[in-house]
Amino acid sequence: MSTIAKGGKALYGAPLGILMLEARFPRIPGDMGNAETWPFPVLYRIVAGANPESVVLKGAAGLLPNFIAAAEELVRFGAEAITTNCGFLSLLQKELAAAVKVPVATSSLMQVPWVQATLPPGRRVGVITVSAQSLTPRHLEAAGVPVDTPLVGTEKGREFFRTLVLGEQQDMDIDAAEQDILEAGRALVAAHPEVGAIVLECTNMPPYAAALRAALGLPVYDIYSMISWFHAGLRPQRFAPPRDW
Repeated sequence: MSTIAKGGKALYGAPLGILMLEARFPRIPGDMGNAETWPFPVLYRIVAGANPESVVLKGAAGLLPNFIAAAEELVRFGAEAITTNCGFLSLLQKELAAAVKVPVATSSLMQVPWVQATLPPGRRVGVITVSAQSLTPRHLEAAGVPVDTPLVGTEKGREFFRTLVLGEQQDMDIDAAEQDILEAGRALVAAHPEVGAIVLECTNMPPYAAALRAALGLPVYDIYSMISWFHAGLRPQRFAPPRDW
């Protein structure tokens, strides 16, 4: 019996497409924009006019057509699902999913309800975001997150917020950035001792998730955990048949 290969796409073997902001800051291993982060191939597309300032501080105003166009191009290239590299893009979740007609996961914040379901009574999910001032109830509601969710930002830190949002610096002190994340986490649990797990909004935070878990002793979820789950549905693991039963 012959095997028939099906065509119709430009590229194969990379079912996940990632919409990227225009930025020049370092993307170290673990960062969503570093292709070595992923244990599977991905497709990237930079969205014209979308930079950290316009998306984080200005709510991606006027940028929906640009995101749709970039997502549609990824689908034409062969992407079977779309994600983005900024948690603030939860605002575009419904519109992007409707436009491209493939599964879309815009924000790490979408994990909050899942993680909350795992926690015992009296414990809550807390969120660490790059900018607490900019993360509005609209962002939370679009991701299915309760608006009273405890959260803290990195605005008061020395390095992380400065590098990613303020001027998009091309040099970053990694140790100082990690300390910003750790200090934000400590502030979160000090203000909200009921926090039983943490979700990192920012897609640049996964490099520091393990250190945060060690410092706080709480489960930490981020865009890496979400996209690993997302991709697992696109390419389920194939298991060998049993040999000795």
